[in-house]
Amino acid sequence: MLVAAHPKTADYYNDDLAELTSLAKTAEVIIVDRFQQKIKEINPATYIGRGKAEMLAQRVQINRADMVIFDNDLSPNQIRELEAILEVKVLDRSELILDIFASTAQTRQAKLQVELAQLEYTYPRLTRMWSHLDSVAGAGGGTAAGAVGGVGTRGTGEKQLEIDRRLVNKRITDLKRELAVIEKRRERQIESRKNVYKACLVGYTNAGKSTFMNAVTNAGVFAEDRLFATLDTRTRKWKLDGTTEVLLSDTVGFVRHLPHQLVESFKATLAEAVNADLLLHIVDVSSDEVFEQIKSVNTVLKEIGCEKKKMLIILNKIDAIKNISVLEALTTIHPDAIPVSASRGEGIEPVIERITGFIRGESVTARIRIGVANGKLQSYLHANSEIVSQDYNDNYVDFVVRLGEKTLPVVQSMKPESVELVK
Repeated sequence: MLVAAHPKTADYYNDDLAELTSLAKTAEVIIVDRFQQKIKEINPATYIGRGKAEMLAQRVQINRADMVIFDNDLSPNQIRELEAILEVKVLDRSELILDIFASTAQTRQAKLQVELAQLEYTYPRLTRMWSHLDSVAGAGGGTAAGAVGGVGTRGTGEKQLEIDRRLVNKRITDLKRELAVIEKRRERQIESRKNVYKACLVGYTNAGKSTFMNAVTNAGVFAEDRLFATLDTRTRKWKLDGTTEVLLSDTVGFVRHLPHQLVESFKATLAEAVNADLLLHIVDVSSDEVFEQIKSVNTVLKEIGCEKKKMLIILNKIDAIKNISVLEALTTIHPDAIPVSASRGEGIEPVIERITGFIRGESVTARIRIGVANGKLQSYLHANSEIVSQDYNDNYVDFVVRLGEKTLPVVQSMKPESVELVK
């Protein structure tokens, strides 16, 4: 059974349970009922208040539900109180998302990142999980001989809590150390690509990022119509035309109120977005919540420091759009956005033209002299410019090329003997 309860002052969608429904289905949960409620204020004991909790308990019993999933983040105390009233297991939104990530993770890095997020979610809840032992230990007013719960009980609870904390803390430290090694390796990879234009796909989960990558690079990346099908960053070469090459990366999808632990744990993966020259924001125009999804993606991008990055919005799934007025509204709000259907390969050419323009800038002709041993710059020119002429002598190679003015600083950084613009 799904529950959404939000204060009247909070952002409220037409259907606050639409996304939770998709998350639950991804977790292979069978949904028997949905309960949506606006509340005046959050109740510290049960979140929704005792009266509504008892009303919910009746619906749980009628529908024979064996689990209730809240579209809210609940404290351990609230979960305990709700489970006592409902008499079934209670999960909150963050725990459900973490569970989905755990079941989807395939690579070593993804599994480490998910485990770290789960432990960081669990650690602050350990005290409340053991709070029942504190009440037993404190009964009778002290630890003197004869006090109820004193000798033989107080130490046991505290000792177990301390053991749990120590074990979790140690594992968190080990995971962070192992992920730091992976992050260093990724930083070296990013450094090695500094002279190559980098584009990164970002967007809401299931917006079609992997499908878009497959359409433009034939990468064979796993793509499925489900939330969080991709957890690992994949980078592929994308040849825009005969001379321009881009490194295109696919990243984990975002959701509304993405748990902070996941954002922190997946920073190594999201580094591809941080270090990209261009973000390609893939938007699912067929979604009923498309405007809210765009807002959620921008919120996460701001959290990881990418809000000022150059971005191209790509309006995907135009073949599945339900209301043409939505597409018209999106193109009015985002006049530079490009409509595409990645699954059909439609609308890709305008995307290529736009990115090529970003990379090259205005076309210029240059005469470039390169030492014969500078094979790196020679390869770069062959990959990123139009070769007009190429003349060899004993010590140098003289090129005349047409290239975008924005690529000239890259050429200069690769130590040519000379660069001269030809008018």
